[in-house]
Amino acid sequence: MKRKTETLNIRVTSDLKELVRLAAEREHRTLANFVEVLVRNHCDEHQIYAGNQSDATRPQRRKREK
Repeated sequence: MKRKTETLNIRVTSDLKELVRLAAEREHRTLANFVEVLVRNHCDEHQIYAGNQSDATRPQRRKREK
């Protein structure tokens, strides 16, 4: 598994933080892991890929018609 070396700080309302905490607790996850899973699932669903992902695993984009 790739070692995590980056930090992401975000500001949210206390209500949103509590919702995330409750949702993470319900899935027996840490806040950080819960947010990571949400982002990964969203990117998978919307075919968003990191720049370092191999071309073999990246779907081919259709070329735009002019």
